[in-house]
Amino acid sequence: MRVLRLSELKLPLDHSASDLTAAICRRLRLQPEQLLSQTLVKRSIDARRRESIQFSYSVEIGLDAALEQLLLQRFRRDPHLQPASDCRYTLVTQAPAGLAPGSMPRPVVVGAGPCGYFCALLLAQMGFRPLLLERGKAVKERSADTFGFWRGQRAFNPESNAQFGEGGAGTFSDGKLYSQVRDPRHLGRKVLEELVAAGANPEILVLHRPHIGTFKLATVVRGLRAQIEQLGGEIRFEARVERLELDPHTRAVRGLHLADGDWIAAEQVVLAVGHSARDTFAMLHERGVAMERKPFSVGFRIEHPQPLIDVARWGTCAGHPQLGAAEYKLVHHCSNGRCVYSFCMCPGGLVVGATSEPGRVVTNGMSQHSRNERNANSGIVVNIEPADVEPYGSGPGDPLAGVAFQRHWESRAFELGGGTYAAPAQRLGDFLAGRPSARLGSVEPSYTPGIQLTDLSSALPVDVIAALREALPQFNRSIPGYAMDDAILTGVETRTSSPIRLPRNRDAGEQALESVNTPGLYPAGEGAGYAGGILSAGIDGIRVAEAVAITLRRRWSPGAPGGSACAPA
Repeated sequence: MRVLRLSELKLPLDHSASDLTAAICRRLRLQPEQLLSQTLVKRSIDARRRESIQFSYSVEIGLDAALEQLLLQRFRRDPHLQPASDCRYTLVTQAPAGLAPGSMPRPVVVGAGPCGYFCALLLAQMGFRPLLLERGKAVKERSADTFGFWRGQRAFNPESNAQFGEGGAGTFSDGKLYSQVRDPRHLGRKVLEELVAAGANPEILVLHRPHIGTFKLATVVRGLRAQIEQLGGEIRFEARVERLELDPHTRAVRGLHLADGDWIAAEQVVLAVGHSARDTFAMLHERGVAMERKPFSVGFRIEHPQPLIDVARWGTCAGHPQLGAAEYKLVHHCSNGRCVYSFCMCPGGLVVGATSEPGRVVTNGMSQHSRNERNANSGIVVNIEPADVEPYGSGPGDPLAGVAFQRHWESRAFELGGGTYAAPAQRLGDFLAGRPSARLGSVEPSYTPGIQLTDLSSALPVDVIAALREALPQFNRSIPGYAMDDAILTGVETRTSSPIRLPRNRDAGEQALESVNTPGLYPAGEGAGYAGGILSAGIDGIRVAEAVAITLRRRWSPGAPGGSACAPA
């Protein structure tokens, strides 16, 4: 049997599975019995004509060899009919055969977010029995701490919150599973397949813009943990790395000191700590690990009634059960040189507290899989360049100046919110007019632990506020009603991405993806500046796992001397 992929197959919202088969046959002038197989590959929504929204399908069809050649000849000028490509992932290597457990240095992964989990999973699948260290708690206990804090039932816990703990920051988000990274090796498909094996809905394999949702993510990360452990890996929670031990002559990694006093010998350490591990960044800077500033963005969360977004996106089809809650993506280039754009848009979601440090307020968005809350929310953020944060650093060129910038404005938000972890908020009409808000309008804010109405004009730098005031009315052109007076702005959104990058070697040679000046250290994922979401973080975790595994295989092939890293003198 030969397989062809047929794309751009359009059907109305209300159709059956048999309608899809009939559409394939009409398009290719076939009889149903000539289709030996039919597999759905991708489904997206074509909303370019709001009065006639359609589903767009890509399918793979199995045919006999003669018919395949006939169709390829008949439709040779049709770019939407092509031989199906193989998108299966295969492991790049395996642990050397015949080595007993403990005879090879165990790779250590720091951080149990999507990057760390997929790095550990791939290492385990290749037989290297990794050790995964996570400073926070397992997802069940972490969820209790986080939701308890939001509801005012538990005190804020700096080690167990929306940023730290099993699953990483993505656990309390919309669970978006799409990315714009180049992926010629189909690593993203590997990530999605492993998520499905761990309990995610199989629909994520075919949806154009899939998401999981917060509650389902908690189940999935437990499934990933179980797979790693079944393959010989080990996961330790509440195991914060306090210090990196380096060889005094070569700077090579020798091991890790944990906050509880434990020492772990290690020669290969993957650092997948996420964008909020500020104490870890400071420790690495003190140890001389190469790092540099990188751009990031800051802004506010904005909330609108979800039906307003649905009508703007779907028109008369708004409310159709096959469509669900609508999303949007907006961007405006301002006269002052700033760029304002929507970030992490959460249809039918909630605005939540995402701080990881006492005395600071941070916002983020979260949706369940159903996306059925009353409001749509999105970060509306403004670019911050490395030069912008120079005044906040400890000295000229301080690579941690972006962290200091974030902390400054998060502390200001805490102050404006009344010092109780309530977030400062303002009606959009008042923000644009430059006056404090004294009352709410028709939009009820969803932020927990709660909001304090105020004037947000001093919540972020002056040029950021100016850019937001210019951009928000412009967004009304794309989404009528977007600049409604009663929309709610909640501050501040500062954790869009890491403010630092840990440079690493290019993908070649023995030192592939290692830190440029610290052999054996592999910076990875969002915190190191190499990802921007669950899917891209998982992809980077796979790439780093491959680099570690290849290095281990070379150094510990059969006949090579065994042993492990030495303890510090």
